[in-house]
Amino acid sequence: MSLTGSQMQVVAIHWHVYLLTGSPLALGLVGLTRVVPIVLFSLWGGVVADRHDRRRVMFLTQSGMTLVAAALSWMTFAGRDALGLLFLLNALSAAAVAFDNPARQSLIPRLVPREDLSGALSLNLTMFHAAMIVGPALAGLLIAGTGAVLAPATAFAAAGSAASATGLAWVYAGNALSFVAVLGTLFTMRVSGRVEKPPEATEPLGALREGLRFVFRTPLMVWTMILDFFATFFAGAMSLLPIFADRILGAGPVGYGLLVSAPGLGALVGSMVASIAPLPRRQGRVLLWAVVAYGLATVVFGLSRSYVLTFLALAATGLADLVSTVIRQTLRQFLTPDELRGRMTSVNMIFFMGGPQLGEVEAGLVAAAFASVTVGVTVSVVSGGVITVLAALGVALLAPEVRDYDSAEIEGWSSKGT
Repeated sequence: MSLTGSQMQVVAIHWHVYLLTGSPLALGLVGLTRVVPIVLFSLWGGVVADRHDRRRVMFLTQSGMTLVAAALSWMTFAGRDALGLLFLLNALSAAAVAFDNPARQSLIPRLVPREDLSGALSLNLTMFHAAMIVGPALAGLLIAGTGAVLAPATAFAAAGSAASATGLAWVYAGNALSFVAVLGTLFTMRVSGRVEKPPEATEPLGALREGLRFVFRTPLMVWTMILDFFATFFAGAMSLLPIFADRILGAGPVGYGLLVSAPGLGALVGSMVASIAPLPRRQGRVLLWAVVAYGLATVVFGLSRSYVLTFLALAATGLADLVSTVIRQTLRQFLTPDELRGRMTSVNMIFFMGGPQLGEVEAGLVAAAFASVTVGVTVSVVSGGVITVLAALGVALLAPEVRDYDSAEIEGWSSKGT
């Protein structure tokens, strides 16, 4: 429920910025306002998660995100929806995520037996991607159903109509209410949030160095993080979807919401299959092929002028990303001791969240470099997909530990504590 609300808010913010500006660069800056707090605070979020009760940390961060969503709703209902304020509240929400995600990921291995972790992560991703389908679709319907139809930015600004913003305001309000679900879950969770073994370093800076040392002395983890960053940085162009929906496909807010849902649909199918039928043991090669497929599907998305083909290409990116994500998450949880999980996750956040958010900035800059907006967004998306394929081939050549990764060997090392 909470993730559905969060996905609704992501769609609403991008649509809101597009209605206010009509600018691909402004859409790219949405990602920048999210990535800067993540880079600044995520490492410290890992330190906090490894030193304090993780359930309590999550309760505080989720409460903070609730207040941000309520503020977005209030300012939109009141007609005070300035671009700078949207960016500020988006940044505050990202700062809360920087502390929330390390604590959340550190709790996951405690919820199921070790032998069921891979399947449980797949089911967890099933829930996540179901929210990615339902949330954007609901957001599109809410926006369109209350009169916020797409219009040029100047016309929207000139109209000054409260009806135009009502749908966006209700989306933000719905997200604020959705956090009740996760706060209630934290109250009823039976597992302890306390760290089993406190960090060896007694002061925060030493604990941070300890976590960084562990991550960067584990080559398999570093290479998969680098691969994830490059793939999402160059192929991350979801922020440009409002322009594709409006100027290329003529789809409007409902069509836009469905396009945002498409990767979630592909990932949902993949996660359901992965939770029932485990991936093969030689997962390194599967990981690399999944990234190649992600890049190729992105190229099709950029070149497509058909709504159906665009939808299918975006669904294919979600399926490929799901396969890659399950492999990477399982690998990291097996390799990382409990007392280091928060700090490992915080380093990983810079790669797996920084990549797509910075990728939005890169996509917006490339698109804005062309006189024609439609040509610019096409070049931005297609070139990103091609570079992603080349990045996967580069890792395959440079990192044999990734290419030859066998999940059974990692599970064996982990169970022996080595």
